[in-house]
Amino acid sequence: MNVLLTGGYGCIGSWIIRNLLARGDRVWIYDLKEDPKRLRLILPEEQVRQVQFVQGDVTELPRFRETLERNAITQVVHLAGLQVPTCRANPILGAQVNVVGTLVVFEAVKALGPQVKRLVYTSSAAVFGPPEAYPAGKLEDDVKLMPTTQYGYFKCCNEGNARIYFQDNGISSIGLRPWTVYGVGRDFGMTSEPTKAIKSLALGRKYHITYGGIQDMQYVDDVSKTIVRCLDVPYQGAKSYNLRGHVVDLPTLHRAMVAVEPSAAKLITHGERQIAIAYDLDDSALQRDLGPMPRRSLEEGIRETLEMFRALQRENRLDTADLDA
Repeated sequence: MNVLLTGGYGCIGSWIIRNLLARGDRVWIYDLKEDPKRLRLILPEEQVRQVQFVQGDVTELPRFRETLERNAITQVVHLAGLQVPTCRANPILGAQVNVVGTLVVFEAVKALGPQVKRLVYTSSAAVFGPPEAYPAGKLEDDVKLMPTTQYGYFKCCNEGNARIYFQDNGISSIGLRPWTVYGVGRDFGMTSEPTKAIKSLALGRKYHITYGGIQDMQYVDDVSKTIVRCLDVPYQGAKSYNLRGHVVDLPTLHRAMVAVEPSAAKLITHGERQIAIAYDLDDSALQRDLGPMPRRSLEEGIRETLEMFRALQRENRLDTADLDA
């Protein structure tokens, strides 16, 4: 496959690329600037050099379309987007990147007809309202969406537009809704704090996770393998699917960290505040339509992440800027 990623230098994108290169696929990243720092955390330099960079703005349709056409791209993974803090501070910019950028991706795919075989994009669990807004029990993909942020509403808009492109143009797409994604390379955003806690463990440093309550912990390699599978599996439609990892409260997460590294008992603490996003999301439709999808145990994901951070530390390559900020 010839796969192009927008936002491919982020955490999830870097892990997707790791999985794609392991299969022998050819990979392009389309972004404003070349920034392979996260790729270098999880890939040897010879593999980083295999990734082809194309400079471009995701809001500019002619450039994006020409990039797909010139490189005979057959699969597109659209990850580019601005997160909650940026959208809150600058809603117009947030809409331009998150909504207009997604429309550009769909328009380019539409223009190229049968060349692009599959489009997968990331939505977010932020499309859901707070837990208390829903009845008890697992929430299916199609319950009422009640976001509490503009970022969440931008994602709702993208999901709706994806359905219209299928309705009007027959363009199939798969939307996925991550929750707390953790693993090496996750260094930005509120739900990056569990990853920062694991990095702190590798350094023997204290770390306080500022929130509490319940969240859905999703190991980044599992999320990435899920996205790669969605590039292959036969599919027609434009559904947005919940992802599900391990729905746990912060004390359970803390116990899992202690089981992997006993020093976490004293080094890692957490707050009490519940993040205002429903967490008990049902992924049975995803598993039925496109699965089976991977789901490693919480302790296994924590252990692999800690071992990778420790290896980077031994090589003097562990960046602590996110901890020091």
